[in-house]
Amino acid sequence: MRETLRHHEHLYYVLDAPEVSDAQYDIWMRELRALEDEHPELRTQDSPTQRVGGKPKEGFAKVAHSRPMLSLDNAYNEEELREWDRRVRELAGGEDIAYTCELKLDGLSLALTYEGGRLTRGVTRGDGVVGEDVTSNVRTIRSVPLSISTAKLRDSGLPENFEIRGEVVLPLSAFQKLNAEREEQGLAPAANPRNAAAGTLRTLEPNIVAQRRLDFYAYFALNESGHIFSRQSEALDALAAAGFRVNPNRALVHALDEAWDFIARADGIRDSLPYEIDGVVLKVDSTALQGQLGFTGRAPRWAIAYKFAARAGVTQVENILVQVGRTGKLTPVAELTPVAIGGTTVGRATLHNADEIERLGLKIGDFVTVERGGDVIPKVVEVLREKRPADARDFVFPTRCPECGSAVVREEGEVDWRCIDVNCPARLRESLLHFAARGVMNIEGLGEAVVNQLTERGLARNLADIYRLDEAALLSLDLVKHKKAHALLQQIERSKQAPLDRVLLGLGIRFVGERTAQFLADAFGTMDRVMQASKEELEGVQEIGPRISAAIVEFFALPGNRELVEKLRAAGLNFAAEQKKVSSRLDGLTFVLTGTLPSLTREEAKKRIEGEGGNVTGSVSKKTNYVVAGADAGSKLDAARKLNVTVLDAAGLMELLEHGRG
Repeated sequence: MRETLRHHEHLYYVLDAPEVSDAQYDIWMRELRALEDEHPELRTQDSPTQRVGGKPKEGFAKVAHSRPMLSLDNAYNEEELREWDRRVRELAGGEDIAYTCELKLDGLSLALTYEGGRLTRGVTRGDGVVGEDVTSNVRTIRSVPLSISTAKLRDSGLPENFEIRGEVVLPLSAFQKLNAEREEQGLAPAANPRNAAAGTLRTLEPNIVAQRRLDFYAYFALNESGHIFSRQSEALDALAAAGFRVNPNRALVHALDEAWDFIARADGIRDSLPYEIDGVVLKVDSTALQGQLGFTGRAPRWAIAYKFAARAGVTQVENILVQVGRTGKLTPVAELTPVAIGGTTVGRATLHNADEIERLGLKIGDFVTVERGGDVIPKVVEVLREKRPADARDFVFPTRCPECGSAVVREEGEVDWRCIDVNCPARLRESLLHFAARGVMNIEGLGEAVVNQLTERGLARNLADIYRLDEAALLSLDLVKHKKAHALLQQIERSKQAPLDRVLLGLGIRFVGERTAQFLADAFGTMDRVMQASKEELEGVQEIGPRISAAIVEFFALPGNRELVEKLRAAGLNFAAEQKKVSSRLDGLTFVLTGTLPSLTREEAKKRIEGEGGNVTGSVSKKTNYVVAGADAGSKLDAARKLNVTVLDAAGLMELLEHGRG
């Protein structure tokens, strides 16, 4: 079953040549899941069912690259490209040189490590020397093989252990879908596919990453000795044979005129491609010659990126509007006289913030240069002051939210103005989804479809309105029948028992995440004491500094927010911290949890350990006393063995919880 599903994943996600329907694929996937549930001992980490795993508990760990991931020098015209070619040939002693030409995808670089043919780690480029371990998210990218069969390794010439480097991109169709969803939610659109891809890959929820449908194109193969293949063109063919997605738009050329022809063809097709490109990369094909040419301080001498000219147009700013996002951020947007740029008609362009308008010296009525470059969301890059009309007028940034009329604030040292009223209509929909999310108030069934209708029909004008819903109101919504309405009302009622830290988290106070909410609840004990706390008192709490304390004080100073709290109190929510009965059985012991435990979730295990005085951390070190390993335990188990840390299974943990260290 696993081999069948891997085969069809490759056809669909890598070759774009599916042989079976989505429905048939889903049937096989459900069958495999059922088999693995019946026989958990046969479940493997590289199974197609394991694409989406748990989110990293403590953010993303920093990882040093096996070799630096350097940036490329750029050429912006034919003269600069020919000068680079001249230098390469001179350094190579005049020998004939072949180049591989590849499209320069506008995404972010990623390094994948395979051991025994299995994916073990995915690391972002970072600063080129150290990146972030985003393996849990990389596993959700369908064009990244979780494992490669022995036969494919043999046929492609790849060893069992190797590293692949490539580019993660967000296809334009997925980017457009993402921005349509953000627009529906009242959020500012993502600026471009590159930024959206980078933000997605660093999302702490693998399920969200999976939904975004990122893609990965491989372009390098390395092992501990260096290059595996003698030629870059050979490496690309081998990667394709091994099952990686390799961009088909590539060519091996033997003269710069041929390379220039490839660049012209690439520029001609860029608007028809399903992803963004911003140029062409030329690499010396011989990896031996690459080694001979070496590097400058920041880039290889054997490669260069030819950058396409930014796509720009001149048009007039007819008006400036201000959009309000979920966090309350106010973003100015220029309404333009429509202009064609790079095959697209542009009618709006982001102005980012008030400081950017001031920097540009922009007035309403000005003629401006608008650029797309690699950006799908255009931006104003220059004001043509010589064309300024006599009736051009200044834009005054609003001091009150254009949606709800509340005063807007700007923190010291920040560029963005924000509305901090949680009842603001522009913020409400996302605030409701956040409030109901698992890990916050955990109201199952209160998803996007229901929230959309509740806000559109005026049934939820603030968070507290959730607790005023009755069966009649829910039955008035599309696709909500008696059974679903009854279950949702039960979930809403149950959420009233959530402890104070969850309520604080649900309010959406800026900078207050799960840990900060827990520290606040532990320190003050009740909602009233948190609301009354001064900046100085707040800064006495663990991990709370001036920025967070100011955000909390500002939040509770706003009458609308205090009114919301009172409505939640009247609805019967729990405004007291969870009473923790802490024993000393595990006092001073540090635990790390990995894998899936059969009898309790990781969150439950964490609470049980902390309730007995233990401490749970996210990484294994010499200070770790126990690693609790369940099914599909990962690299933390390997680290425990290397450091001789005691490993417990679920039964061993329960024994320790019940009887202590003995």
